[in-house]
Amino acid sequence: MSGPTLHLDLSRDARRSYIHAFLLALLDAERRAAVEGMLATCGLPDRHHHDLGEVLESIAGLAVSERVKGDLRAIYGILASAEAQVHGCPLEATHFHEVGNAASIRSSLGICLAIEALDPKKISATPVQVGSGTVRCAHGLLSVPAPATAAILASGVEVCEERLAGELCTPTSAAIIKHFCF
Repeated sequence: MSGPTLHLDLSRDARRSYIHAFLLALLDAERRAAVEGMLATCGLPDRHHHDLGEVLESIAGLAVSERVKGDLRAIYGILASAEAQVHGCPLEATHFHEVGNAASIRSSLGICLAIEALDPKKISATPVQVGSGTVRCAHGLLSVPAPATAAILASGVEVCEERLAGELCTPTSAAIIKHFCF
């Protein structure tokens, strides 16, 4: 990393879609087009990945740099560790639901590609807005933050005291934030 410091304001929204849009907006038109082109042609299979092994296999086959692959592997490693912790099972026995779908992996990959293009010296962030209320997922109705999100955030990610309505930090976005900022 060699560029300027990058600071993410996550005090109102910490979802992948927000982070991805924010990072793309920092790129000039040429670098944004390059990131979007790489994302479109990288070779990510459009299927659900049920466990860490399947995700890692797909990452290995991507037509992207080793840096991006390493970042994506680290993010999914954080996710798998949180899932194992929450479910009280070995890492190899974790099962990905929403975080294993191709859209989740693709948006995480887009963030990794944008960060590579920006090449910041350091990435910092405000405390993270996790939201409040409940969210319906594969495990049923859960309190926000969802257990996997809470497990990741509890490992040293600062969160906002004020809690806005809705799920504003998902397990995947928490893993992205943890990997790049904390």
